[in-house]
Amino acid sequence: MSNIQTQSWLINRRHALRAMGTCIALPMLECMTPLRAAEKISTPRRSAFIYLANGVHSLNYQITESGPDYKFSQSLKPLEKHREVITPFSGLHHPGSLGHHHNCINVFLTGGKIGAAHRNTISVDQKMAEITGQHTRYSSMEIALTQGSLAWTADGVQLPAMRKCSQIFASLFEEPKGGIAAQRKALRRKASVLDDNLAEVRSLEQKMGTADKGRMDQYLTSVREAEIRTRRADDWLDTPLPKISDADRKRTNRDVSKVQAGDYFRTVYDLMVLAFQTDVTRVATFSLGGEGDAFAIPEIGITESRHQLSHHGGDEGYMEKLTKYDTFAIEQYSYFLSRLEETKDLSGKPLLGSTMSLFGSGMSYGHSHGNANLPLVLAGGSDLGLKHGSHLDFNEGHFDGYTLDKPGDHYRICSRPVNSDAHMSNLLLLMAQKMGVETDQFGDSNKVITL
Repeated sequence: MSNIQTQSWLINRRHALRAMGTCIALPMLECMTPLRAAEKISTPRRSAFIYLANGVHSLNYQITESGPDYKFSQSLKPLEKHREVITPFSGLHHPGSLGHHHNCINVFLTGGKIGAAHRNTISVDQKMAEITGQHTRYSSMEIALTQGSLAWTADGVQLPAMRKCSQIFASLFEEPKGGIAAQRKALRRKASVLDDNLAEVRSLEQKMGTADKGRMDQYLTSVREAEIRTRRADDWLDTPLPKISDADRKRTNRDVSKVQAGDYFRTVYDLMVLAFQTDVTRVATFSLGGEGDAFAIPEIGITESRHQLSHHGGDEGYMEKLTKYDTFAIEQYSYFLSRLEETKDLSGKPLLGSTMSLFGSGMSYGHSHGNANLPLVLAGGSDLGLKHGSHLDFNEGHFDGYTLDKPGDHYRICSRPVNSDAHMSNLLLLMAQKMGVETDQFGDSNKVITL
């Protein structure tokens, strides 16, 4: 599948349509093929990815029964009302991140390898955006409480993330200051600056050593991404922004302190729902913080950071708070699913049916730094062919609980995969295919999971 977002020679669909409105009709050119392939899907398909840092308190999170008759664990109880539209997973892992605990967020959606000799690969959300981005004002939306986003380009460059709710709202739904003419002038000026930067780089390339060329490649990738986004913004200037109700505006166009975690999470989730509802974008990622700096939640009596709680050392108070933190995060995710279920898309259907949402972590258990047996929940997408209601356990029935007095039993499943073939990329491949990505491979996938 051609990379629509990174190949500048592809003809923009809007320009093709304009040309077809003249007396000379454009022929179907080879460079239009990716656009034609993308248009095979008439019904909008959407995906959202939510990341929870430092894993979970496995003792209170792990589901022990496989199949449809599973019982919800203590931490997952808030999702019980969504049983018929969710699938909890156990036993999946990223082989390339085993033993690299604090960087596992970087490959959560890529399935890439971690290490000094390795460069990251494209994340699944951006693979999806190659298809869906042809139909929306923004190809994807990246939000992160702290640090960078979950999104990575084909060249292994991390996309920037938005944080403030009011800024997210403004970027999606506010008219540009000074009107369209001023905005177009600013975009053209930006494009000119980017061109000048590229020209200067080309003149320096002959003098660069190997290390400098590597760093410059990353810089050029960033410039190319900026060029793409600048062109997209210019193309959409003449398209009116969607109308937002007063209730939706009041709910989402405001700043919420991160100290008010519940309010902040729900506002971000409301923004994601609104973006999907108005078809501003069809792909979104939301990181609840990185492994080293996940924040406290004073509103539920947690003054310690998530990182501190996850490294509890057997302290019962810390373990209790970690479970409380897990449950709180899952409660907010449950809110997101409820909002998707009750909100109609432009065709009048509930958003949840056409939206897949993956909640999880790239680490299993922070206390052991284990990143096998990842905590993952896939929700929604029934209109895309997904069937839920069961717990899919790739631990092959070997899970028999954890005991703190026996470290070997306690760490075993969290640190070492029971099933070495159970790659998380198999799940990402399933999601990519359901979004219309024509591929049989993603990351280190070795098969596709069937739901």
